[in-house]
Amino acid sequence: MSDFSWSDYGRAYKAIFDAQQDIASVATDIDKVELTKNADGTIATLKKYKGATLLFTLTFTYFADGSLQSISRS
Repeated sequence: MSDFSWSDYGRAYKAIFDAQQDIASVATDIDKVELTKNADGTIATLKKYKGATLLFTLTFTYFADGSLQSISRS
C-alpha cells in the first residue's frame, strides 16, 4: 500500500479500493454458502463450505436498535 495522508481522500479511497479488489480476486474453492437467521430476520451466521468441509463461519451480532454491531470469524 502506498503512503498517503488521511486528508488526501482521493488517494486514500484508491488505496482502499485497490485492497478490496485484491481481496475480491482471490480464488477460492467455496461451493456452498449457508445462512441462518435470527427470529427478527437478521442474519445470525454465514457458513462457507468446500464440499462437506466447513471452511469458516461468520457470526453477526447486533445492537438493541437492530444495527450491525460486529462480525466475527471462526
